[in-house]
Amino acid sequence: MTINTTHTFRALGNALEWTGDGEYLRIEAWGANSVRVRARLMEPIAPADWALLEPETTTAPTITIEGNADGGTTATLTNGDIVVTAEANAEGSACRLGFAKTDGTVLLRESSDGGALRLRARKYESLPGGGTRATVTFDANDTEHLYGMGEYQQPVMDLKGTTLELAHRNSQVSVPFMLSSAGYGFLWHNPAVGRATFARNTTQWQASVCDQIDYWITTGANPAQIERQYADATGHAPVMPEWGLGFWQCKLRYWNQEQLLEVAREFKRREIPIDLIVIDFFHWPLMGDFRFDEEFWPDPKAMADELHEMGIKLMVSVWPQIDLESENYDEMRRRNYLAKTRQGKDVGMWWPRDNQFFDATNPEARAFVWALSKKNYTDLGVDAFWLDEAEPEWGGDYDYDHYLYHLGPVNKVGNVYPQLYNKTFYDGQLSIGRQDDIVNLTRAAWAGSQRYGSLVWSGDVHSTFTDLKAQITCAIHMGVAGIPWFTTDMGGFALGDPESEEFRELYARWCQFSCFSPVMRNHGDRLPGTRVPGKPTTDRKGNPIDHIHTGADNEPWSYGEAIEELMVKYIRIRETLRPYTRELFDAAHTDGQPLVRGLFHEFPDDEAAADVADEYLFGPDLLVAPVTAFGARSREVYLPGDESTTWTNLHDGKQYAGGRNVSVEAPLDVLPLFARNGADHGLAGMI
Repeated sequence: MTINTTHTFRALGNALEWTGDGEYLRIEAWGANSVRVRARLMEPIAPADWALLEPETTTAPTITIEGNADGGTTATLTNGDIVVTAEANAEGSACRLGFAKTDGTVLLRESSDGGALRLRARKYESLPGGGTRATVTFDANDTEHLYGMGEYQQPVMDLKGTTLELAHRNSQVSVPFMLSSAGYGFLWHNPAVGRATFARNTTQWQASVCDQIDYWITTGANPAQIERQYADATGHAPVMPEWGLGFWQCKLRYWNQEQLLEVAREFKRREIPIDLIVIDFFHWPLMGDFRFDEEFWPDPKAMADELHEMGIKLMVSVWPQIDLESENYDEMRRRNYLAKTRQGKDVGMWWPRDNQFFDATNPEARAFVWALSKKNYTDLGVDAFWLDEAEPEWGGDYDYDHYLYHLGPVNKVGNVYPQLYNKTFYDGQLSIGRQDDIVNLTRAAWAGSQRYGSLVWSGDVHSTFTDLKAQITCAIHMGVAGIPWFTTDMGGFALGDPESEEFRELYARWCQFSCFSPVMRNHGDRLPGTRVPGKPTTDRKGNPIDHIHTGADNEPWSYGEAIEELMVKYIRIRETLRPYTRELFDAAHTDGQPLVRGLFHEFPDDEAAADVADEYLFGPDLLVAPVTAFGARSREVYLPGDESTTWTNLHDGKQYAGGRNVSVEAPLDVLPLFARNGADHGLAGMI
């Protein structure tokens, strides 16, 4: 007996819906050449706006529903160039999805049931105590190359064959958007902690705890089109203000007002260009006070005024941790503005003292924190914020299962935290009229973070050449994942010793890389650290609290004349690049294009460029090949394209056709840099 299941499909507006065997499935046109898929067991589809924005315009899709000779039903939804095929079996117990272009090119297809294996492409597993673990499995395409997914500290370009944790850690940022060389982009629209596996036999996405499956697929003729449509779906980065294009100075940590001002004055005396200077953490009495410690910062307004007279912007570090003895802790706890443990001692982190994280998923908590930050920072002249600890770093060991937010358990919704943490300050700055002047440095991001002025830095990476090499792929993958504003700690954050010859060389090479990054920023905890003098801070109970240490000097002149000369050279190159960098930031804002691009972005048909992990394009015109080995004074560089592409070495002026490897000289003060088709942007003779 065959059963006609045509009635289990229905067209509803821009969507195709199917029900069967307890499952609700919704396939919806969602932007140009794009669809959103949601599925849920035993309950209707729930609205969820974690990252996706409502499409501004969507042409009505074409939907067809036809019965098959075997008693099953095939339905299709066509939206622009993407076609979704939904095949329901005769029993009405399963519906398999496939995605293709209108020309028949297969993009992606859910895995089959395996016959006697009785597998489920959309699998729901009940968890002890309630909740569902959801897994979606697709057939693998062994010929595709995969990029994106955020920041993982590994020098891996093509992600095919990898497994990635969908969770944030210090120096790991999960942004679950993947770009395939097969011509599609895929967003796993679920903020749960989970896993993505890009294996040879299957591609699999898993959410550890969730209400429903939710993902978005787009197709395009090239990576640029796919990135454009992804930005339209999740939001575009704002306009980068002019002070984001130059050089930023920071260290761990300027610990008093006069010290900071004297560094700024020295930049001016030496005529070294500088756009911004940063006050790092523990300028406050206690975490969660959100204000300057008067002992060391007696007149922040006068300090900001003097910096502004010098043409220097001021950024201040803010952390989301609230010390249990902070002057704001009791009120925030009474108002439920803090995260919460499931059981036991209500502490989110033990460093440097017991504290709990403010709950950025609660809009009232966001308003409370912004009110304090406006009063104690922006009203005194602070221009921008450094939103550290944005993951958050639960307990130091990332026990995601143990904590709760306003929006739900951390293992269920936790990956959205950095997006909403940044929204706290973005919305606040909008409210005081800074529409075109918002940049906030942050240690984590999720899909959609880019629309909140998030400049992501790669966390507390170590001062090694291995770490430097990993920053190249981190920058590329973050750009693919829709986060075009990216930076690193020049020289790495931890274990850098200015007295070490290897570190000074690393610092020089990292400076060159930083010059051709979206933001050129100097920072690090240099050895040896020293104890900050002054009377100890006391908490509300009168207990003395030792001050956090400060690292060694980290200014250009701190490393001797040779390194200073090299740094100034590249800071001035950065100044020459301003018109070009402005073009790149504007393309990120209007068109969703990354500033740092893998070679595949501009040359998708060059198979040799698909897995190059140690060089990149800064915009369309400049090929950057950082030196990532101690003692190296030359390196091999792959020049993508073909005979119609010309690459000019900006150090020696030699020209090469694309599609070949070349060996180039790289003295310590030289970054291998090539201009595409003569577009040197004024850098000829400077490298």
